[in-house]
Amino acid sequence: MRILEIAATGMMAQQTNVEVISNNIANINTTAFKRGRAEFSDLIYQSQQRQGTFSSDAGTIVPVGVQVGLGVKPAAVARITEQGSLQQTGNRLDLALQGRGFFVIRMPDGSQAFTRTGTFQLSPEGAIVTPEGFELDPGVTLPQDVTDIEINRSGEVFALRPNAAEPELTGRITLATFINEAGLEAAGDNLFRETLASGQAFIGLPGEDGIATMRQGYVENSNVNVVEEVTDLISAQRAYEMNAKVIETADEMSQRVANMR
Repeated sequence: MRILEIAATGMMAQQTNVEVISNNIANINTTAFKRGRAEFSDLIYQSQQRQGTFSSDAGTIVPVGVQVGLGVKPAAVARITEQGSLQQTGNRLDLALQGRGFFVIRMPDGSQAFTRTGTFQLSPEGAIVTPEGFELDPGVTLPQDVTDIEINRSGEVFALRPNAAEPELTGRITLATFINEAGLEAAGDNLFRETLASGQAFIGLPGEDGIATMRQGYVENSNVNVVEEVTDLISAQRAYEMNAKVIETADEMSQRVANMR
């Protein structure tokens, strides 16, 4: 009986769906988190009678045929990259992006990673770094005697020093965009890595060529909608239960056939 195998694929598919939903809910308070959505496709079909074949010597053609599906499989977990809401923090090193783009981070091995999480800190040397201590690329270092920091929408970083009449320009933050943001590989710690699917990073200045602008003193919230996630969770649970019911029914059918005399 194919019923057991088909229902089993349905249960495994809904298990994947629930795992994606649970990850979304777990990251509801993760800064700049982008929710995922499980996508599925049907498995290959078995043809017991092909449509379009001749059904008689007179040349009549089978209009529909008989194809039996073999279940479902996960096709992708798509990342929904829509903008999250902005939350004011008042922290001078918190930066939120409005629009398309990622901060460029230089990893310890010299490679680049990308993030939308703008909760930056200062290293002992005055460099602007992520909470894990990774520097921006190109790096921005502030003077040791800085008293205040100003970062405008274009990513220019100004440092106010004692007895200085005007803030001093110390660097500029650049951003990266990709033709296919959903193709980036999630590396954990709110970081992403470039892949063949994402295309090469285009490095540009904030506010130019469709690249995001910056808001100092804000962070971008997760774009997870808890009401939608709970609704999807209930739907996935019901689908899982229905597939389990199919297996139970198939078992009862097998027992009835076995008990026939």
